[in-house]
Amino acid sequence: MPETDVIASPMLSYFESLNYNSDVINGIKAIRNYGNTSDELNSLYSGVGIRDISASGIIELRGADVLDYLHRITTNSLKELQKEKITRTIFTTEKGRIIDTGTILNFDDHQLLVCSAEYKVMVKRWIDKYVISDDVKVTDTAGKYVLLELWGKQANSFMMFICGNVVNNIGENSFKVINAENMLFFLARITERNGAEKFWIVADPENGLKLVQYMMENHGPYDFNLVGEDAYNIYRVEQGLPSVPYELNDSVNPHEVKMLDLIDFKKGCYIGQEVIARLDTYEKVKGYMLGVKFSEKVENNGGFQLFNEDGNEAGRVTSLAYSEKLKKNIGLAFIKKADAVEGKHLNALVSDGKSVPVTVSNLPFRK
Repeated sequence: MPETDVIASPMLSYFESLNYNSDVINGIKAIRNYGNTSDELNSLYSGVGIRDISASGIIELRGADVLDYLHRITTNSLKELQKEKITRTIFTTEKGRIIDTGTILNFDDHQLLVCSAEYKVMVKRWIDKYVISDDVKVTDTAGKYVLLELWGKQANSFMMFICGNVVNNIGENSFKVINAENMLFFLARITERNGAEKFWIVADPENGLKLVQYMMENHGPYDFNLVGEDAYNIYRVEQGLPSVPYELNDSVNPHEVKMLDLIDFKKGCYIGQEVIARLDTYEKVKGYMLGVKFSEKVENNGGFQLFNEDGNEAGRVTSLAYSEKLKKNIGLAFIKKADAVEGKHLNALVSDGKSVPVTVSNLPFRK
């Protein structure tokens, strides 16, 4: 991605003013860490960790036909989505390959679609491509919103500490408007694919900045940390959460990345439906995303080819991280069906002529 196309959160300049260093990762300028990656990772699990994900692709959709239209071109059921409810879906090509995933928030008079920053332009063009007579207007909202993501076992209690008991009135995959300490924002409760609960905060930049400053100054007894990209990458690999562009791209179909929970097999046609249904019916999936544990430390760059004990190609590693929990390198990998068995021993070609033994693991990783 050219330098002129580098994407950044409207919050980034504030964090840089606090002397946190930013870096460009896949065309997105972000903070790698806020001082201590181990503390940030611990907050994601047992405390409350807050990520600034405002650089995500946030697209505003308006018109009477938006939900019905998205229902017809994506994998999940959307046309009956109620006000203040949230659902996820997948944009797929005619060949059933993944363009991107999208999270839809229904504000009734309009909808917000949150996709990846890397593929936002592609998603927007894909939506525009099939609009003929539908009442659907698509607007890129770059810089208009701050989007914050909170993880951790203390996240629910922390949000009650900040917002009050109104948090208990927000159901699963739902959101409500919040007015706390003269700060106006939307608070969403979302269940992730690993079963963990997280919160999203959607605000305009002014209220978003006030809220972050307020939380940093008033986090009380909570194990609170800002979380950078390094800690989150370790967390998502440990938890088996696929990410753009590594596991989610147009070389992969939803079966391979085990995202069938985002597909409604009972609804009518959508783009890619025939291929995805055929793969399900005839069990033609070639392989699946699983985890691999490395027997020795390797450089953190991923992209390794995998081979089985017979020397045949078995797959590829797409993401790599060093897990402090497991005290070893781990990775996400697409592994051919015959070798996609927990405990299977494979070899990863990590450089010219050098291979490292790895063991296949189910996801999320366990000790």
